[in-house]
Amino acid sequence: MPCGRRHRSGGSEAVACPRHIHRFLEPCLLLLVHCSEIHGYELVDELNPFGFEQNPVDMSTIYRFLRGMEDRGFVSSRWDTSNAGPARRVYQTTEEGEHYLAMWVDDLRETDRMLHRFLDTYDSHMEAHQQEGQGEGR
Repeated sequence: MPCGRRHRSGGSEAVACPRHIHRFLEPCLLLLVHCSEIHGYELVDELNPFGFEQNPVDMSTIYRFLRGMEDRGFVSSRWDTSNAGPARRVYQTTEEGEHYLAMWVDDLRETDRMLHRFLDTYDSHMEAHQQEGQGEGR
């Protein structure tokens, strides 16, 4: 099912299927910044392993999140002038950002647990439902 995109549901009405956990970009960016001091443009490709390769994030969104996290004290930035060319702003996490990331991880672990329970229940139900359908056809 093409989640994150519109699909037809029985009738002619298109229904949106949400894919991303609300604000999932924030912990992804925070983790990447925690892993290494990084420039904003480098973050675009680094987000791909988290599922953003099919729906890339706009640079303005990345910078808006970085500015917001900097305003809240979760990341800090400095101008890197060590390379040829224009200075680039690089980001790193703060101690407060490390605590915030840990809170995100705890919450995502709980979400993962709940999603697995939901999916296991769904799979069990659908298996039983299919077996009932096969029994009626005999």
